[in-house]
Amino acid sequence: MSTYVAALILGLGAGAVYAALGLGLVLIHRASGVVNVAHAAFAMYVTYQYAELRDVGDIVLPVVGLPPRIHLTDSPTFTLALTVSLAMAALLGLLVYFLIFRPLRHAPPVLTLVASVGLMIALQALAVLQFGSDNRFIDSVLPQASFSVFGVTVPIDRPLLAMLVAAIGTLMWAVSRWTLFGLATKAVAESDEAVEQFGYRPEAVAAVSWVVASVLGALAGILVAPISVLSPSTYTLFIVPALAAALLGGLSSFGATIVGALLLGMLQSVLLPLQHDVPWLNQPGLRTLFPLIALIAIAVTRGQLIPGRARAVSVAWLPRAESTGRPLRDLAVLVPVGMLALFVLTGPYRLGLERSLAAAVVCLSFVVLTGFAGQLSLAQMSLAGVAGFLLARLQGGLGVPFPLAPLLATAAATAAGLVLGALSRRIRGVDLAIVTLTAGVAFQEIIFVNPLITGGLAGSVVPPPKLFGFDLGVAGEGFPRLEYGLLSLAVFAACGFGVARLRTSTSGLRMLAVRSNERAASAVGVDAARTKLLASAASAGIAGFGGCLIGYGQGRLSFDSFGVFASLFFLAIASVGGVMSVRGAVLGGLLAPGGVVFTVLDNFGHLARYQSLLCGVALAVLVVVRPEGLAYNARRPQPARHAEVAR
Repeated sequence: MSTYVAALILGLGAGAVYAALGLGLVLIHRASGVVNVAHAAFAMYVTYQYAELRDVGDIVLPVVGLPPRIHLTDSPTFTLALTVSLAMAALLGLLVYFLIFRPLRHAPPVLTLVASVGLMIALQALAVLQFGSDNRFIDSVLPQASFSVFGVTVPIDRPLLAMLVAAIGTLMWAVSRWTLFGLATKAVAESDEAVEQFGYRPEAVAAVSWVVASVLGALAGILVAPISVLSPSTYTLFIVPALAAALLGGLSSFGATIVGALLLGMLQSVLLPLQHDVPWLNQPGLRTLFPLIALIAIAVTRGQLIPGRARAVSVAWLPRAESTGRPLRDLAVLVPVGMLALFVLTGPYRLGLERSLAAAVVCLSFVVLTGFAGQLSLAQMSLAGVAGFLLARLQGGLGVPFPLAPLLATAAATAAGLVLGALSRRIRGVDLAIVTLTAGVAFQEIIFVNPLITGGLAGSVVPPPKLFGFDLGVAGEGFPRLEYGLLSLAVFAACGFGVARLRTSTSGLRMLAVRSNERAASAVGVDAARTKLLASAASAGIAGFGGCLIGYGQGRLSFDSFGVFASLFFLAIASVGGVMSVRGAVLGGLLAPGGVVFTVLDNFGHLARYQSLLCGVALAVLVVVRPEGLAYNARRPQPARHAEVAR
């Protein structure tokens, strides 16, 4: 019993971090309507700044290509490091708002979410470039005393951290309830006109809220660093439980967010001794199920995760679908050009093209799910991973031959996509994106990290595909072999043709109708739920084919191949290319890790290490200036004058 009580107290530390980040999410959403999934990555980056200043007295500039750091002092103190770090957090938060999210103030919520994904990718990549990816340990800033609970010694810093966050939350509630600015912050959630009655500009209220949230998140990161491990990936994924806690309060209640976060942290902590006492629970990653279960429960009971905002906003046009014959015309050009390039290119450039073709297949899955059906998934590479790792088990472990093995693996990915797609019957848009992000983390921690499933550090070997005795693998004499490139091109052409035919079919037209206006589509007899399920299944199947190609191309798969950050990166490159067309998927494939652009950057100045940073920045910028993607060239429809909707 004492062990469980001690675990509950220790869980207050993690719960306090989730609560602090969740409070920032609530504040940002109340003031600007943005679900900022980059909030934890922002806190991570400022925490690295604090650590660097505390250790060597340097301020690291958040840019590349300029003098990397400024030496401030030889004897940095805690007060100096904390003050400078929080000031930098305030400044960066202000810049992020004015450069990215203020221009998107009247954009659809999905676009602001995608912009925050780009910001998350950029911040994580920048942290890796400037500080490395190794774990880092920081001296504690809280008292190191301890106390005894039922004979078990427990450090006092966890309860202190929880009380500190609770005090901050109470102060935020008091400001929100009893001050003029707090009332204005609540009013801006209803309409821009309402906040102007208090004498404030909506942009000013949002800017101050972004600054406060950024400072609060940075403070949480700095305080929790000594009781956790500071790393770019671990800190960035704190956003998942923080989102779950914030959504328990409807992204509006400070108190519910704190209570939900503390309970979540305590439940995750008590799972550790429970796994020791109950052997069948001793499975990796089960703690990641708690946020997912919480979000699904909210979605089922409320029908939505994020309450609709009542303020009127200008109608943001949806990219017009291209003509029905355009995808086939694109394929008629792209496939012969790709074949010619495979024969002409050799060495790393052919390998880059082959990897780009495999990635382009995954990007095609976004064309179906997002471009046609208007749904946003942050777990597409998780579905590709289901197919990839199952392919390794079927073909490598059970001896199932090609092409039966990849077909079965793709069928499994399709089934997994249907499970995720079932959620779209109740939720959509940003809600669905948040749930799929949480599901992607669960896939990574429960399935992909499990050595019994994926082979652990050694990975899973994927034997080369062979058909009628012909080796179609990438390895062997003449590496990278032309045969694998032709196989990748054939799979891309087949999937592209399927997407083109779907665009002209009745099902494709129903998807476009649901994307445009789900209620109107239902009113004219379109079964929206069935249509979204079909889109999820087709998209997952295409992603599964892409996962199989990636497995054949790499020869050995590891959990990093299909982790949650891979899903986010593929969303970035697919969005940069454009999710409305086949050629957009090709452009996204060219930007993929190990693809053509990567190879070119690596051979000219070793610039490939900047690829993730560039893609993250490009996604955030393009959402502002060209949300339809680089490959989109259909004429924009003219928005109706004075059209307004309630979001």
